Amino acid sequence: MIVGNGEIAEGVTEEIDAADLVIRFNDCRSMGAGGSRTHVVAVCNTGRPARAMLGSAEWRKSPAVASASEIWSVRDPGKFAALRAPLALSHPELDDFCDDYTDQFTAFCHATGKRHVVIDRSVHDSVDAALAAYEPGAYVAPSSGMIVIADVLLHHPDDDIAITGFSHTGWDGHPFAAEKRLVDGYVSRGRLKRLADTTLISASEGD
Repeated sequence: MIVGNGEIAEGVTEEIDAADLVIRFNDCRSMGAGGSRTHVVAVCNTGRPARAMLGSAEWRKSPAVASASEIWSVRDPGKFAALRAPLALSHPELDDFCDDYTDQFTAFCHATGKRHVVIDRSVHDSVDAALAAYEPGAYVAPSSGMIVIADVLLHHPDDDIAITGFSHTGWDGHPFAAEKRLVDGYVSRGRLKRLADTTLISASEGD
C-alpha cells in the first residue's frame, strides 16, 4: 500500500492498515484519514525538504517515523549531483535543490535501528523514459511518489499493489499530468489498484 499525501479515499483506513507493507512520504500527512500503520517512510533526501525533516525533532519522533522499520531515500546522490550544473542554468532559483543529505539519513537510521535504502538512479532513469511517451514537457524531476511506485513495481512484480493519496497535482517542477497518465496505464493493465480518491488532505504527494 503506497499512501501519498494527496487525496485519501474515504473509509479505507482498515484496508490500508491491513496491508503487509505500508509506505508513506516525508512528513506523512496521510496519517489519520490514511490509517496509522507505517513500515516505510520514503523521503526526499535532497534540498529543503531533507534539511527540514532532519532538523525537526517533531519529524524524528513522529508516530509514522518512529514505527517505520525503513527509510527510503528517493533521490540517488550521483543522479542529482549530475543535475546540479544544468539546473543552475535552467532553474537558478533552485540553487540548493541538489544539496545531498543522504549521509545524514543514513546516520539517523543507524541511530534509530532502521534500514536505509537509497533508490537506485536506474529507477529514476526508467521513469524518465516511461514518461516520455506521455508528453511531459520540460520538468525538473519526477515526484517522489512516482519514483516509489516504479521501484515497488520493479521489486514486487507478483504482489498486489494499491495506491491512494495521489492527486497528481503540486509543484510545477514535477510532470504531474504525465505521471497521472502513466499511473492510469499501470492501473488499466492491472499492475496497480487505485483506491477511490475523495477526501482532500493536501495538494501535493510528497515533495
